[in-house]
Order: sequence, then C-alpha cells, then structure tokens
Amino acid sequence: EVQLVESGGGLVQAGGSLRLSCAASGFTFDDYAIGWFRQAPGKEREGVSCISSSDGRTYYTDSVKGRFTISSDNAKNTVYLQMNSLKPEDTAVYYCAADTGCPPRRKGYWGQGTQVTVSS
Repeated sequence: EVQLVESGGGLVQAGGSLRLSCAASGFTFDDYAIGWFRQAPGKEREGVSCISSSDGRTYYTDSVKGRFTISSDNAKNTVYLQMNSLKPEDTAVYYCAADTGCPPRRKGYWGQGTQVTVSS
C-alpha cells in the first residue's frame, strides 16, 4: 500500500521556523520525485517545492526561495521541507505528493496534509 505521511506542522510566530517531513512507503522511493504543495482557505492549491530523488534537482516557487529548503534522505524514504523566516501568508495545509517527475500531478500519490499556521 502506498503511503505518504506528513508531519511537523504547527503554530509558529512570524519569523519562526518549522520542518515538515514526508515519510513515504509502498513504492520505490528512488524512482520518484517528491513535491510539497499548500492550500490556504479560499485559495487554489499551490506548488511550493519539489525534489527529484534520482538526481537531487530541486525546485521552488518564487515566494519561498531563500526561505525554504527541500531535502531528501533516501535511506529513510523521507523528504523534508525546512521552512525559515515564516510569514503569515505561509499559513496553509501543506501536502506532499509523489510522481515520476517534478511537479507531481494530481494522479500521483498524495498525503493527507499537515496544518501550518503562522501568527503575526
């Protein structure tokens, strides 16, 4: 059974940091790219970052460049999203997803999401 389980969300003050984790199982991790998406209330889902497990290439949406870092621990089948200098506009449910390339498509594998709330 394919599973993607996010963790690490929470409530943090503006300027603070959080590290999200996405633990994957049920598929060959090294063959997939893992992406992070977020969706705020009343807004469309937005791609945040993605990492290709095969070559380590990373991608970021402009609004998080320089603040967020995606990384992968292939031995643990886990992808991390280190989020620094958080802003209230980063508040959203964050999802990880897996697909054969970046960015993951809707038909890829998706986690259940973790809430990130940044207070001003």
